[in-house]
Amino acid sequence: MDFYVILGVDRSASASDVKRAYRRLARRYHPDINPGDQEAAAIFRRVTLAYETLMNPERRQDYNAHGERGDPPAVGEVQFQGFDFSVSPAGESASTFGDLFADIFARSATDAGEDSPSQAVDLHATLNIDFADAMRGGRHELTLTRVTRCHACDGSGARRVAESRCPACAGSGQSRWTRGHMVFSRACAQCGGSGRRRERPCSVCRTEGLVSRTETVGIQVPAGIADGTRLRIAGQGSSGRRNAATGDLCVTVAVAPHPLFERDGDDLQLVVPVAVHEAALGARVTVPTIDGQATVRVPPGTQSGQRFRLRDRGAPSPHTGKPGDLVISVRIVLPRMLDERSKELLREFGRINSEDVRAELPR
Repeated sequence: MDFYVILGVDRSASASDVKRAYRRLARRYHPDINPGDQEAAAIFRRVTLAYETLMNPERRQDYNAHGERGDPPAVGEVQFQGFDFSVSPAGESASTFGDLFADIFARSATDAGEDSPSQAVDLHATLNIDFADAMRGGRHELTLTRVTRCHACDGSGARRVAESRCPACAGSGQSRWTRGHMVFSRACAQCGGSGRRRERPCSVCRTEGLVSRTETVGIQVPAGIADGTRLRIAGQGSSGRRNAATGDLCVTVAVAPHPLFERDGDDLQLVVPVAVHEAALGARVTVPTIDGQATVRVPPGTQSGQRFRLRDRGAPSPHTGKPGDLVISVRIVLPRMLDERSKELLREFGRINSEDVRAELPR
């Protein structure tokens, strides 16, 4: 049957026309007005479906294009209690069935949201450590504020009390409300329909089931951890409402730079100044390492920028523990002050070694 025919309106009918038609038919065919009349009940269902479809712009457009599809959405546990004609709706601004169903679904969603656990929340923090601590690893403390389950009510948001009559429903177990002339009811959300109150709101967390606490958490840092590494500590994040699971603590490790070493993976880079005579004649040079010192042999004729590698003297791998290498780059340093004797010796050195050091440059 055509929805427009059911309501007795034209296809160009406005929302106000649809509302008026629906009110007229609802009062005529509602089951409470026609108890036991199955035919009237069937007509009322069709009238309701037609009204909901034509009042929704998207559903009306779809109906105009494709015709009737499916059934009206279920209302859930809400029960219709009949009409109360002692209440006078205020003309066109009065409550309609469109308002009614929006109100019903809003109430259902609100009640479900209050009782449903919320999602756990991961907590993010930054741990600042120096280079030496990063190489050694170990336990570090981090102070942070997180949301945890309220111990006073065990996360429920309510505390047990001596049983008494529910003040919300006056012991009836039902929550009632009206929309226009229509009266509806459902189980009282405060007492679950029992009519008795066995708990009261928790005064510590104010019914949230959660409280904020500032705590110090121990973070185990593996030796050789690199700057920017993220550590995840399970179960140390913020808690969700209604005893939902606790999230994780995600820690970003910020390693302060070292004045001498630069890191390249598990290798450490070190620039070592070498005097001219040491580079020319060769020498043994003492260099720093992350765990002390080491001696490096600089062979005669070493050039500036030449690199030497000390095996297993780099950063330990945070995954395997195996250390990388220490890579040393030579930087030849000229003396700052030259007396006349030193200058003469350098001139003589130049005359003896007259090789053109720039011979390979393009002409």
